[in-house]
Amino acid sequence: MASNKLDEITLPDEFKDFYDEEDGLKRFRLFIGGRWVRPGNGRYFSVKSPSTRRVLAEAPLGSRNDALQAISEADSSRSKIRNLAAIDRIEILEEASSLIAKYEDCLISILVSEAGKPLAYAEGEVKAARERLRLTLEEARKIYGEYIPGDWVDDTKNKFAIVLREPVGVIAAITPFNYPLFSPIAKIAPALASGNCVVHKPASDTPIMGLVLARILQAAGLPDGVLNVVTGPGGEVGDTFISDPRVRAVSFTGSTEVGSKIPVKAGLKKLHLELGGKAAAIVLKDADLDLAAEKITLGVVKNSGQRCDAISRALVVKEVADELVSKLEDRFRSVKFGYPWEEGVQVGPLINERALNHVASLVEDAVSRNAVLLVGGKNHGLIYEPTLLDHVPLEARIAWEETFGPVLPVIRVRDEHEAVEVANRSNLGLDSAVFTNSLYSMWRVAKTLQVGSVSVNDAPAHGVGNFPFGGVKDSGIGREGLGYSIDELTVIKTVSVNLAPSGLWKGR
Repeated sequence: MASNKLDEITLPDEFKDFYDEEDGLKRFRLFIGGRWVRPGNGRYFSVKSPSTRRVLAEAPLGSRNDALQAISEADSSRSKIRNLAAIDRIEILEEASSLIAKYEDCLISILVSEAGKPLAYAEGEVKAARERLRLTLEEARKIYGEYIPGDWVDDTKNKFAIVLREPVGVIAAITPFNYPLFSPIAKIAPALASGNCVVHKPASDTPIMGLVLARILQAAGLPDGVLNVVTGPGGEVGDTFISDPRVRAVSFTGSTEVGSKIPVKAGLKKLHLELGGKAAAIVLKDADLDLAAEKITLGVVKNSGQRCDAISRALVVKEVADELVSKLEDRFRSVKFGYPWEEGVQVGPLINERALNHVASLVEDAVSRNAVLLVGGKNHGLIYEPTLLDHVPLEARIAWEETFGPVLPVIRVRDEHEAVEVANRSNLGLDSAVFTNSLYSMWRVAKTLQVGSVSVNDAPAHGVGNFPFGGVKDSGIGREGLGYSIDELTVIKTVSVNLAPSGLWKGR
């Protein structure tokens, strides 16, 4: 299969210091203590293009010893970032944003090659990453303390308190494959802005972007040891980061299956876990069906459905089901799928064979249970066609399991109450949507849904984090977003001052 110029890893000459090259194949290094080092075990793993399955590069197969060294460097560097004035930290991140703009074409190419991300979405991710950096800098300027007078309560009437927000210390950032530039920035930037050190493990399907980001932050002037990146298996590198007592907070985005095991391994640490989702789009009988069809389709196919906030089931009241399904069918048939570098492609390849098999098995199970396959249901390599299923029974796995692919099961319900009941029956509670023109119905459904975020007349989208997001039930702990991410990565210290010796509390 012929490759495209975007289906390769091309880096600027000034970045030649963090990889070796032999016979045209780049072999990347780990970033530990401000140095680009080879893995201690001398082992590497292949990074393949989801589009062509050719080997793009080799990444270090980091070990437990590499992870421990990264933690040691971060722990011993805490004073470097803590003692750096906030304005200096902000200037480093501003320079990083400028470098992202400078290397924009390179970063887009890596996203297309390594993640199989359609070109328009790759361009959007780079833009969103810069925007998240810019907005994080604004939030960093708002890390204020609080003054609390004591004379409101009898036992503190001769005191006052200052409440400070301080960095946690060392933070483990573990990021997923689907947003290999934005997700690390969304975790690392708030951590650095609030004075923390970071150990980062990128997803093994997309490790190169995490290393490139570290190189950009190094070039921006980040002190040695403040950020460390170790690629490799989650069961070794990730677990070491999570369980080490020197790591005081874990920020993880990934599957519920993996994330649910973190609290036991982590012990008494701050945890921010953004896990799986099964967003329901509830369509009521008074909805604008053209709008609903448009937004639901986009919510399903964006980023090939590989998003925790993707719409992965539509709960449609029976009075409008036929009409909505007809409109959805037209839209699904018009979605262009193909290689991610082709113009206009909305659905590119899934990340790997395991993901493809999972999506295909969910569709096959639904059809075997008498769901009606209206569009799609086929794959071309790792590209799975946009797929629309109607009359999906609640017994089908796809009604409950996270899909992470461009597939929409339509489940017909009697009314609003049944729609909410079915939506809430899920163990996942990240996002949902409701389509209605009734303010009362909107508010009733939004208040009743057991999720972290409800979108009204729109598809869920976390975007750059201007609105906070996160899940309930098995979808996670904590909230991410501008300001909220910094809250998750700082701790409160209360300084209480006794004014009694001076008598100042009496107002003299």
